[in-house]
Amino acid sequence: MRADKFVAYLRVSTARQGRSGLGLDAQREALRNYLANTGGRLLAEFVEVESGKRSDRPELQRAIRRAKASGARLLIAKLDRLSRNAAFLLQLRDSGVRFVAADLPTADETVVGIMAVIAQREREMIAQRTREALAVARKRLAKEGRRLGNPNGAEALRRAAKGNSAAVARLTANANGRAETFRDAFADIDPAGGMSLRALAEELNHREIEAPRGGLWHAGTVARVRARLANAPINAQLAAAQ
Repeated sequence: MRADKFVAYLRVSTARQGRSGLGLDAQREALRNYLANTGGRLLAEFVEVESGKRSDRPELQRAIRRAKASGARLLIAKLDRLSRNAAFLLQLRDSGVRFVAADLPTADETVVGIMAVIAQREREMIAQRTREALAVARKRLAKEGRRLGNPNGAEALRRAAKGNSAAVARLTANANGRAETFRDAFADIDPAGGMSLRALAEELNHREIEAPRGGLWHAGTVARVRARLANAPINAQLAAAQ
């Protein structure tokens, strides 16, 4: 039975800490202890030099993509390194990545999900208060013989309906989103884009990065993902794979 796989995410708040390593040593020690106790394997490490108040963390997004692509779990040294921003918690929950904190192993994606639910509840309460305020405004305007909003809004929505084409667009968007998961891996393995499809597939399999639908990579799978990442016709890529 193979050991569990992990992708580590570490964060320091300032560029000075990033250069000096201040704070990173303690985080790495926590990660090493966790992996030693669980027998896990570390596939990759991503270090973010960023303010905890921001939720647009590129290194975290890279870590999430690598974890999802490898079928690994995202490992964070300390739970307090996660942003307390509600939007960030919802983003982490909705990413679908499995998550665990080294300093509090029970605080996994389930705990983050609970935190996100609480944040979502607060958003719903705000929305409810907004609806109530709008209702009061409508009554006041009605007394004055006026209406709130655009009376032709519903008709505009009907004109915008696209039927089956909208469903196709959603499927395409989902496939493109899955392809984005592998952009970093493709760039790391083949930065110049000159490797053959078969060679790239072999290296992806060697790195234990799972294909979009799970399992192993093949030349055709690489061709499809590469085409989507390049926004190029897929048929041409498949023809080259033959």
